[in-house]
Amino acid sequence: MTNPPRLMQYQDADCFSATLDPTVVRDLPHDPAIKRILVIKWGGMGDIVISTAIMQDIRLAFPEAELHLNTMPAWQALFAHDSRFSRVWCVNLQQRPGRWRAYRQWLAEVAAMQYDLIIDLQTNDKSRGLLAMLRLMHQAPALLLGNHPRFPYTLRQPQQLSEAHGFQIMQQTLLSAGIPLRTHRPTLHIAPSSVQDAEQLLAQHGLPSKSFAVFLCGSHASGWTKRWGASHYGALVEECMQRGERVVLLGGRDEIEECLAIARQNPQVVVNLCGQTSLLEVPVICSHAKYIVANDTGTAHLAAATATPMTVICGPTNPLRVKPPGAQVMALQLDVPCKNCYAKQCSHHSCMRQLSPQQLLPFLPPAGADHA
Repeated sequence: MTNPPRLMQYQDADCFSATLDPTVVRDLPHDPAIKRILVIKWGGMGDIVISTAIMQDIRLAFPEAELHLNTMPAWQALFAHDSRFSRVWCVNLQQRPGRWRAYRQWLAEVAAMQYDLIIDLQTNDKSRGLLAMLRLMHQAPALLLGNHPRFPYTLRQPQQLSEAHGFQIMQQTLLSAGIPLRTHRPTLHIAPSSVQDAEQLLAQHGLPSKSFAVFLCGSHASGWTKRWGASHYGALVEECMQRGERVVLLGGRDEIEECLAIARQNPQVVVNLCGQTSLLEVPVICSHAKYIVANDTGTAHLAAATATPMTVICGPTNPLRVKPPGAQVMALQLDVPCKNCYAKQCSHHSCMRQLSPQQLLPFLPPAGADHA
């Protein structure tokens, strides 16, 4: 008889175990010539939210500097009320046709602002290419800092952490520039109106603070293999019902059908708010939850900005690379041979199907416990 696969647990100490090099290449916070800084971060939702901790450390290191953020249009709303930035601007670099026109617009925008320092937290081929063009045009500042020690960056950290968690890669970038590491989980600036709207939504459904669990049960449509599945979440709802807890489902348009399938199984217990909230209402609702259960999805990173305990279920993605930062977050993964495959299609989905709701229960807060 084959033994069942072992259930692995991952916490911050496991996922952020790379040794960072404290060598300071140049002590930028003590450079009085740095008056205006551009931070570049595009990426997916999870990457963007993780980087808000890094942005916080940049702000703290340069309290008097004018700080600008260049991001993608989809994430502009996350920073609409963010006092750390005097300007948040976007150019849709993903559009087709019109891509080269967008590139020219981006280059002109950066050149016109005459930044003293550019910190590229994206550091992919596109951002490196654009910054290289800026240098060839003789329009780049002398100080260019990126996540990897290569052209076109003029400040190059002595160590490259290519296999580390993205959070630690960005932390290493800051250390090389003399920027202290003070922030260890996402930091979001949420408008009072978003807080009020989210709390009114909870009140409308009769959900007192710490009386319910939140399930983040979806994923991007192209990443369906990261989903634990409606049947598993439905069974977990029944366990919550036995514990005297209601369940709130949150997500975006790609997750509507998944949430509907779960809600239909126990409509008297489940409050399905999928598609009914703004991005920044999600962490407000999660802050009032007793605990959170999530797939490896961007919404889980929004939830990690709160102090609410969260269990993240991983299968095809490596928890050592994708776990949201935070001592309150634990990632679980079955130790199956095909784990961390990152496949977009799978005929057996063993990493998720074999993980039962009963195996998850010991990792949830005890019934009746209050984590306020």
